Amino acid sequence: MQRQRVWVKSPADRSEEHVVVESTAGNAVDLLQRASGLSKGRVKIAMNKGAVWLTRGKNTQRLRRAKRKLRAGDELHLYYDPEVLAEIPATPQLVADVGGYSVWNKPYGLRSQGSKWGDHCTITRWAERHLLPERPAFVVHRLDRAANGLILVAHSRSIAAALSSSFRDRKIQKRYRAWVTGDFSAQPDPLRVETPVENRQAASEISFVRIDNGRSLVDVRIETGRKHQVRRHLAESGFPVIGDRLYGDAANDDVDLQLTAYLLAFQCPVAGEPVEYRLDDAPGVGGV
Repeated sequence: MQRQRVWVKSPADRSEEHVVVESTAGNAVDLLQRASGLSKGRVKIAMNKGAVWLTRGKNTQRLRRAKRKLRAGDELHLYYDPEVLAEIPATPQLVADVGGYSVWNKPYGLRSQGSKWGDHCTITRWAERHLLPERPAFVVHRLDRAANGLILVAHSRSIAAALSSSFRDRKIQKRYRAWVTGDFSAQPDPLRVETPVENRQAASEISFVRIDNGRSLVDVRIETGRKHQVRRHLAESGFPVIGDRLYGDAANDDVDLQLTAYLLAFQCPVAGEPVEYRLDDAPGVGGV
């Protein structure tokens, strides 16, 4: 067994272990336990939560089965972060299960995708563990961890490719509702913002809905899906989303991000017909 330990300065207690398997006699838990000094129980927890990876040839993927047979030359990777592993996933609400894909109402705090340090607090892992019948889950698009609302999860590579293509070709309509600081009522209807995001084309159209106690409810339609696009475009227009700790006012640190993805409309790749999913209890939707 060859091993390499990498200590990462921040956060504290985060470490990496990389082990080259020399024979088929060992198993992943024993090898990583000896390399890291962690208990076998902690290694198993890390494995279950997506923090253990297996490299075989040119392929690297998460390793979840402690009893999976290893080959000489395999590489094991343990990315151990106690803070990440201690996180408890927020509970999403299933909106629709179409078989090939599912639609969820993602709550604040749940991630769209994981990292090398784990994936147990992601919508995809939640879907894999809770849908019946069980099936794999694939990321199709992203919704900020701090945001809430509708998100799609694919359950086959072909459906994932079809939905990803629809997003890429801008054939999926996405709409958001957000509470922002200030009076938006005097802005053009809609206010179109086309400022690039990370040097990539981005376009958002923002419409006024109503004002309440000095804050405005706005409706946002996006033509592109760049990282933090809605939050960036609203902030640069002078109307940051309430609760936005990244682009907004630090005085709102005790408030969750007031941004909801309330509508998705697209051509269903399973039924081959138009579908629309809508959260009627989103702010300003369905009479609320």
